[in-house]
Amino acid sequence: MTAIYKKELRAYFTQMVGYAFLAFMLLLVGMFFIFVNIFPSSGNFGSTLANAGILFFILVPILTMRLFSEETRHRTDQLLFTSPLTVAQIVVGKFLAAFSLFVIGVGATVLFPLIMRRYAIDGLPTSQIVGSYIGFILVGAACIAVGMFISVLTDNQIIAAVATFAAIYAMFIMESIAMTMPISAAASLVFVAALILAVAAIWYYSTRHWISSAMLAVLGLGAAVGLYFYDNLIYDAIIVRALLWFSIYTRFHVLSHGVLNLADLVYYFSFAALFVYLTMNIIEKRKWR
Repeated sequence: MTAIYKKELRAYFTQMVGYAFLAFMLLLVGMFFIFVNIFPSSGNFGSTLANAGILFFILVPILTMRLFSEETRHRTDQLLFTSPLTVAQIVVGKFLAAFSLFVIGVGATVLFPLIMRRYAIDGLPTSQIVGSYIGFILVGAACIAVGMFISVLTDNQIIAAVATFAAIYAMFIMESIAMTMPISAAASLVFVAALILAVAAIWYYSTRHWISSAMLAVLGLGAAVGLYFYDNLIYDAIIVRALLWFSIYTRFHVLSHGVLNLADLVYYFSFAALFVYLTMNIIEKRKWR
């Protein structure tokens, strides 16, 4: 894993991607710093980071689009996957390299609150600034994991970048989307049934065993219908709650107020881990085709 990590991190700086990423990040955060903090004489740097969330749409696709799509396009993926390294080591190494570059860029922006601290008369809300940075880094980890997952699905870097942009944008507005969804128990039952069928399809794709997949679908649907008739209140607003799980920016606002909630931290780690696992799963299936 260390070898992959060093190789990928070095690749960012042997090309223009790494330098362009860092320069653009500092430019964007610096612009928001001037308009949100300097001009109105505000010490709330958390608002600057919240507004700078726009960089996730632009910079994360640039950061992740080449992680696997470039390997696939140049046919070097087979050499990589037949090396002594495991799939987990390859995927985690690439993820950590992209995440490290992101953290380096975020670390460089610490210069801005340090400037404010030098000239602040009443001090700065340190807990809010620290919480905002923690949330910003965790949101970045989640977005990078999603971008890496999309990168492994295509050999075209442009498609990977555009799809990552669309996915991140959807996650940022997911709360608004969730609020438009029906909350009735019947609609929720249909939604749960669709999820069960999707899980059964994924299981079949992974195992190619139609009997176990069919049993999983039948048992799951039977349990869902049984719960509905037993107590349909269980299904109230399930669609909304499920979609809100993908609203990665909602929890950032809690952290930006200096409130470190263990549930929020676990959420971001789980979110990133899920898409890292899905990336590994796709590669494992591709290796045996």
